[in-house]
Amino acid sequence: MSKLVKNMLVDDLKTRLTGVGDVIVVSLGKLDAIQTSQLRQTLRKKKIHLQMVKNSLARRATLDTPLAPAFEKHEGMLAIAWGGEDVVDLAKELDRLSGVKDFEGFEFRCGALDGARLEAGDVKAVAKWPNRAEQLSLLSGQISGLGSKLSGQIGSLGGVLAGQISSRVDDLEKSAAAS
Repeated sequence: MSKLVKNMLVDDLKTRLTGVGDVIVVSLGKLDAIQTSQLRQTLRKKKIHLQMVKNSLARRATLDTPLAPAFEKHEGMLAIAWGGEDVVDLAKELDRLSGVKDFEGFEFRCGALDGARLEAGDVKAVAKWPNRAEQLSLLSGQISGLGSKLSGQIGSLGGVLAGQISSRVDDLEKSAAAS
């Protein structure tokens, strides 16, 4: 491959990865062309991009970016995946697909998350984290739980006070009626 072609590929990859903060590097070594095409279609439905890339070109394209640690220790052709709603959704979908019988041989190699390198086991751990939607629902549940607890405590204290006032009024009315 000529130097001009390599530079064009590096520039194209830089453009595609502009604004991307997290990637997962996978191996497609045992998948044939049909399986790879099916995998790409499945990922495209989740807005996840998958691109085959030569490691040395990816290393040049991601130099001085938070994605650089993902390409430090590998050689040859790899596939990089990015996109989805967040890195957790990306990891969950890739983890799910790695267990599908049709995609046997599809496996994690590593990744980059916030400028730190992730090993294959780390990517599986990220797949178990709650995604953005789950985190927001947990947070809103915790916030509304505190609000309902506070309103319950205020209401119960108000109810006790109202009961005491009502009891005192009844006592005063009884004593006034008796006199």
